[in-house]
Amino acid sequence: MKRIILSTAMFIGLTAGFVVPAHAQGASCADRNLIVERLSTKYGETRQSAGLNQNNGMVEVFASNDTGTWTILVTMPNGTSCLMAAGKAWQGETASVDIPDEGA
Repeated sequence: MKRIILSTAMFIGLTAGFVVPAHAQGASCADRNLIVERLSTKYGETRQSAGLNQNNGMVEVFASNDTGTWTILVTMPNGTSCLMAAGKAWQGETASVDIPDEGA
């Protein structure tokens, strides 16, 4: 289970590092609200996880257990949101986080 989570995190981190300027993305970039609405209405996808990449871009994974589709969206600090990857056969996992004991 931890290997799956680690593999997913590494994939997202590597993928998110290859963000290109919005003018090069063409139709792959748009207003975040518009993209999220489209993912919800057309594919039934909801946000499954999120984090920041090395460029302070917000990386989000949207997916649907019903349709099996998934999408990785990166929103840069300047507000530009771009689709980085998408696919089928989503297999959601519940993430667990080990929090170290702080000597309570």
